[in-house]
Amino acid sequence: MLREVAPLPDEIVPLPEALGRVLAEAVVSPLALPPWDNSSMDGYAVRAGDVRGATPAAPVTLRVVATVAAGAASDRALGTGEAIRIMTGGPVPAGADSVIRVEDTDGGTDTVRVRNDRDALKNVRPRGEDLGKGDIAVRRGARLGPGQLGVLASIGRGSLRVHRRARVALLASGDELVDVDRFDEVLAGRKIVTSNSYSLLAAIRECDAEPVSLGFVPDDPDAIRARLNQLRDAPCDLLVTTGGVSVGSFDHTRPVLAAMGLEPRFWRIRIRPGAPVGFGMLGRIPWLGLPGNPVSTLVTFELLAAPAIRRMHGYAQPFRRTVRLRLAAPVSINAPLVHFHRATVSIEGGERVARLTGPQGSGLLTSMAKADALVIVRPERRDLAAGEYVDALMLRGDDWSDEPPVPAQDTAVS
Repeated sequence: MLREVAPLPDEIVPLPEALGRVLAEAVVSPLALPPWDNSSMDGYAVRAGDVRGATPAAPVTLRVVATVAAGAASDRALGTGEAIRIMTGGPVPAGADSVIRVEDTDGGTDTVRVRNDRDALKNVRPRGEDLGKGDIAVRRGARLGPGQLGVLASIGRGSLRVHRRARVALLASGDELVDVDRFDEVLAGRKIVTSNSYSLLAAIRECDAEPVSLGFVPDDPDAIRARLNQLRDAPCDLLVTTGGVSVGSFDHTRPVLAAMGLEPRFWRIRIRPGAPVGFGMLGRIPWLGLPGNPVSTLVTFELLAAPAIRRMHGYAQPFRRTVRLRLAAPVSINAPLVHFHRATVSIEGGERVARLTGPQGSGLLTSMAKADALVIVRPERRDLAAGEYVDALMLRGDDWSDEPPVPAQDTAVS
């Protein structure tokens, strides 16, 4: 799938609107950060040699010659036997190599008595400690969170070049489906709610993509074709369908797409839940056909759609990080497929411990709602004992693979 998708074109957005976007260029700092030696404490800038040996019983008295606030500076160089009052973030004056915290003094304004020398040669943050001029401040391919936006603001970037958000179209199909406003038919035992529509639209948003809802249609080729034709007026970067991709008499999605020019790439994958998955290209638009069972739908979206969307968004590494978990109870599988069991995760004895959420049927949506992770059980080991370690994909939080180092040829802008 990832061979068929590429990072989307970039666009320039104002800094406050860049949260959650992926940077399309490496940004170089035009200045050193901090731009000057500055104090990490409220206190007094001094020479270390003047305060060595100071104790509560034998304090050192210095003459206070100036005051430096965080937004100010002192043109006066510090002489022997002198101190300058300074606030956190204030530029450290020439001649000073230490900042004595105010708690170790009497707080004097004309003279100050230093009662402890523990801060000699301390509490001075050197110029360029955070970033040097010309350093890459944020690398290309990085997701922009609060920390990255703060760094970029501090080096004067008011706008950023980021990858465009993917527009993901979603269509569900099934004669049995109704929306929540027809719940009386569900209570009467005639229909079921189109829960996949709600879960997948949420999953698309959680990927920072823009959902394009095509709604849901009955298992009717003409209805499916008519709804897909709406893509002409609502272009998208990825088409996701759910239902109608298996081999039943009422599974019409693949034949309709084939008649519309779909170039298939694969059909069915050796996993459970979620084996009946299709993928192909409908012109320039990638199509991913997910199963109709609710758990299968969400698991295959996590495994296939989410990485594709992340690639479109410019991430260098689109997959979730695999972690090691210890099983709290035995786990067995009965088919030669890679199984993704839903599990809750707790920390016990300093390590992650997994417990299955209960029965693992592909129609049991609560098993996914409770899950913190997908435990991976491979067909080479069908029976796992309690206490054994397995790989798993964490579902909570942004537990994605680490980005690689910036390549040497990375384009950088200041």
